[in-house]
Amino acid sequence: MILATVRMAIPPQKRDEALKILRLTADQCRVRPSCLSCRIYEDVLEQNVLMFEERWGSQDDLERHLRSEEYYRVLLVMEMALKQPEISFDTILGSTGIETVEKARGGGPEEP
Repeated sequence: MILATVRMAIPPQKRDEALKILRLTADQCRVRPSCLSCRIYEDVLEQNVLMFEERWGSQDDLERHLRSEEYYRVLLVMEMALKQPEISFDTILGSTGIETVEKARGGGPEEP
C-alpha cells in the first residue's frame, strides 16, 4: 500500500476554492477500485493548513493517478499554497489495529 499525503498552507481567501477542488477530487478518487481511501484534513493547531491523504493499492495505481486529470487539480491547489507544500509517498508493508494497543498494555489497564 502507498500512502500519499500533501500538507499545504492555503491563504484564507483561497480556502473555500481549495476545499471545493479537493472534495471533487476525493469523490472521484474514492470510486476508483485502485483507491483504498481518500481524505481531506484540516489542522486544528495551525490555521489555514489542509492535508490531502490518499491510499493506493500499488505503485502502478499511484503512478496512474499522478498522471490523471484528477491529480492535476491537486497540483492546482498546491500552487495556491503560501509556501512549498509538504509532499510524501510512504510504502506501508503492513498495519495493525487495537490489538497492538492491547498487546502493549498487557491486555488490561495499567495501574496509575
